[in-house]
Amino acid sequence: MFFSIVSWALIVEKAWQFRKVRRQTFEFLRVFRDARRPSIVHSAARKLRQSPLAQLYFAAYQEVAGIPEVLDKVLDDLDDGLSTDRLEAVNRALRRAAALEVARLEHYLPFLATTASATPFIGLFGTVWGVMAAFHGIGAQGSASLAVVAPGISEALIATAAGLGAAIPAVIGYNYFVNRVKHWAVEMEGFTMDLLNLLSRPAAKAG
Repeated sequence: MFFSIVSWALIVEKAWQFRKVRRQTFEFLRVFRDARRPSIVHSAARKLRQSPLAQLYFAAYQEVAGIPEVLDKVLDDLDDGLSTDRLEAVNRALRRAAALEVARLEHYLPFLATTASATPFIGLFGTVWGVMAAFHGIGAQGSASLAVVAPGISEALIATAAGLGAAIPAVIGYNYFVNRVKHWAVEMEGFTMDLLNLLSRPAAKAG
């Protein structure tokens, strides 16, 4: 019962989290594409904390905060791009931010995995216990009547149902959320490449 209640609570919480992730990322990308200054995007990224892409942009902005005029020029399509060393530093910052975002999105998923794998065995243990109780009743009464067997069999079936009732939602929820994490990991990888290309494009033009 404990595993079932906690699993359902986590499934609801994670579903709500990923809903906010999707909504805030949509809002961030709208600002990112329309804004003419990085400070505008930076301001949006600070507010949209559930968006992984917003947090990546925030990390990149913080990395070049010492030379904000360079970032302004890059976004204005001038010929003053970031140096190779600076681009590498931004890349490292983006990778660190992406790893943190993946860890945040994966939070609590190990509990669902544990529930999915452990509760069937807990249910099986209860099943065996119930069957043992049924046989004990038969031995004590010297009879295999329904009145003697039914309580133990009932306990066994309840234990089986409880184990499956906790495991099935946990398996479904875990697989779904793992796929969502993979999806956002791919999105972050693509955004990282896009942002690095944006920052290096003027330097490439100059060369």
